[in-house]
Amino acid sequence: MHADTFIQTLFLIFTGAALIATVALFLRQALPVAYILLGMIIGPWGLGLTADAAVVDGMAEIGIIFLLFLLGLNLEPRELLQMLREAVAITAVTCIAFAAAGIAIGLLFGLDWLQALLVGLAMMFSSTIIGLKLLPTSSLHHQRMGEIIIAVLLLQDIIAIALILFIQGSADSANPMLDVGLLLLSAPLLFLLSFVIARYALMPLMQRFDRIQEYVFLLTIGWCLAIAYIGHLIGLSYEIAAFLAGVSIATNPVSRFIAETLKPLRDFFLIIFFVALGAGFNMGILPQIALPAATLAVTMLVLKPLVFGWALSRHRERPPVAREIGLRLGQVSEFSLLLALVGLQSGMMTEEASYIIQAATIFTFMVSSYVIVMRVPTPVATNEALRRD
Repeated sequence: MHADTFIQTLFLIFTGAALIATVALFLRQALPVAYILLGMIIGPWGLGLTADAAVVDGMAEIGIIFLLFLLGLNLEPRELLQMLREAVAITAVTCIAFAAAGIAIGLLFGLDWLQALLVGLAMMFSSTIIGLKLLPTSSLHHQRMGEIIIAVLLLQDIIAIALILFIQGSADSANPMLDVGLLLLSAPLLFLLSFVIARYALMPLMQRFDRIQEYVFLLTIGWCLAIAYIGHLIGLSYEIAAFLAGVSIATNPVSRFIAETLKPLRDFFLIIFFVALGAGFNMGILPQIALPAATLAVTMLVLKPLVFGWALSRHRERPPVAREIGLRLGQVSEFSLLLALVGLQSGMMTEEASYIIQAATIFTFMVSSYVIVMRVPTPVATNEALRRD
């Protein structure tokens, strides 16, 4: 990619984002929604201004990598295991409910059983990006709400990754279950390797040169991306490997400083993520799948907050906390988009089913982001009373 094209892409994303964010703030709209709309406008199926969508997608993926790395930095291994144990029942019940609703809607609109099943499975997950990006730091680190949201999202992400690996394996493997099992075993091994290297090499270096902030920043970025790349080489996703890299150094006091230092870098790439999300949607097929996608999206937007609220209340969570968690998790996930893409590429999913999932996911992203920003505390709230960082 030529330098001029790269600069042009960054210009379109950030100058466009600044302009559309200004308009959105005056109109009291949610900023993530504005970024998605910008992507639709400048993308291949809008004005066609983005010259290389693959580069935009690559930069967007870096944003997710840093987001999960920062999440790992704030979770000590013991705390993580305790949270996951508590969230298993909630995650299982809610995933089954959402999958059943998705399957029913797929069958209602004439999809065969396999396609309806894939649509239902894609509906099980909530967005890690929206769930964490729009959660105030104080809630994320220190409150029960943050612990529950993180645990549920992590379990959902593990299920989503297993499904994606299974679909990928089904396309070119004689024994996809074995391949998935091997990959799931590779995650603990990668964490063990990361923990050993971090304890005996990375942390001593940071403690010796902790006054040189530039060095700590550089070492942290290198650590995150190195483990992410190693994870990719052994079959894991970059994002999960980056999360493991963060957890491996979470016990060190310097992890809190690192988390604060990397926030601007994370936000830089997450803006690209939302723009890439809008740019990647083929609006030409929208008339064909508008009704089933809208039905699916509205059902999830209504059902998810209610089911999460009910399940958490049964788990003895306070009703206000249960309702707010349900609201924050009331959308479909970016992993659903990945599942739709992988399913289409593998030949397991039809184009119709894939785009139904994509359209429904983007619609829930937009509506849920708007509702969250307008009704509960977030770092990007337009209402001063609700703004929390």
